[in-house]
Amino acid sequence: MVVKMWFHLFILFHVFSATPISSLTDSSNIISTNFLDDAKKPEVFDWMVKLRRKIHENPELLYEEFETSKLIREELDKLGIPYKHPVAVTGVIGFIGTGSSPFVALRADMDALPIQEMVEWEHKSKVPGKMHACGHDAHVSILLGAAKILKQHEKEIQGTVVLVFQPAEEGGGGAKKIVDAGVLENVTAIFGLHVIPSTSVGEVVTGSGPMMAGSGAFEAIISGKGGHAAIPQHSRDPVLAASNVVISLQHLVSREADPVEPQVLTVTIFQGGGAFNVIPDKVTIGGTFRAFSKERLEQLAQRIEQVAIGQAAVQRCNATVWFGDETNGFYPPVVNNGDLHKFFVDVAGNLLGINKVNTDVRPIMASEDFAFYQEVIPGYFTGLGVKSASPEPVHELHSPYLTINEDALPYGAALQASLATTYLINISRM
Repeated sequence: MVVKMWFHLFILFHVFSATPISSLTDSSNIISTNFLDDAKKPEVFDWMVKLRRKIHENPELLYEEFETSKLIREELDKLGIPYKHPVAVTGVIGFIGTGSSPFVALRADMDALPIQEMVEWEHKSKVPGKMHACGHDAHVSILLGAAKILKQHEKEIQGTVVLVFQPAEEGGGGAKKIVDAGVLENVTAIFGLHVIPSTSVGEVVTGSGPMMAGSGAFEAIISGKGGHAAIPQHSRDPVLAASNVVISLQHLVSREADPVEPQVLTVTIFQGGGAFNVIPDKVTIGGTFRAFSKERLEQLAQRIEQVAIGQAAVQRCNATVWFGDETNGFYPPVVNNGDLHKFFVDVAGNLLGINKVNTDVRPIMASEDFAFYQEVIPGYFTGLGVKSASPEPVHELHSPYLTINEDALPYGAALQASLATTYLINISRM
């Protein structure tokens, strides 16, 4: 484990602050430094672009981000920014400022996806079957850009900015491991962003309250008795049983859920058999379920298990059901803190122009492990526009054709720097 000397100061001042954040809405305390001008300077912008392309060419999956982590540490070393590593296997936690309270955190995720890139360009992924199809390469370069700007203004920082370079957002619950490591226990607020391909550069989309659904994953093994397809009476057919399970699961939302309470249950896996004339011994099905409350997620999980076992029994089969945990398929809902929402709108409006801050957005059923931070720290998550300048159709996240307009990088870096410094100014004046 690498622990820079400066980190001992961080531990020395390890005091959890219960300072209320409701007073953050005083817009007179917005920092006047124009970080956007700083971020657009060639020495910052070109540097971010270079880093983003290098990371894009060398994508690494969850908990395998060793080279990405190494690159981050090398850049932090060059900037003279101390850090702790490893945290949550490959994570890096950096520190800028006084080393004492108050503390505010900025987060970027590092992992790629098991997707073959289909975009032909100079910096296409060099790793077959792996791609930064969710923009995490941009997230890392943006946070490094914010770090570079903040380091240049370190004497003005009234507290400590904690840089969270997190592994394994894509299903691995890396945020939960960061929280469990205890490195954020003294942080009083955390901010994160995500690139949005359908939103124009220079704009952000956001809202207060529930923004992204919580999600769960399930797998059910339906076991029967295999045999010859020509004499089904001698078998107990798990294919038929599994088919009934799938149909019945669809009723959990259409017949049991409140129509005004968004929920999703989707079966995405149906595997069994290998020959046209053989009834298999078992069939595996699986999928995802999503809702905007942990209570409803728990209710759905209970009913999924009951339906699978009950419908299998009707066809003289057995069912065993597995559910994912915090590091494998389960994420709580992303809920933006109301006080931080007002604060964010003031800061982003001051930086970008209030007409560039779109708060008229609907929650979505996608999930994000940023929610694990929000369970223990007031947190705020927003979308950053990265719409391509190309006239070609927009390809959304997780597409093998995803492209990102790198002109958006300075906006993300400046926004993160502004949020952190303004937050610390406001907290320090309380």
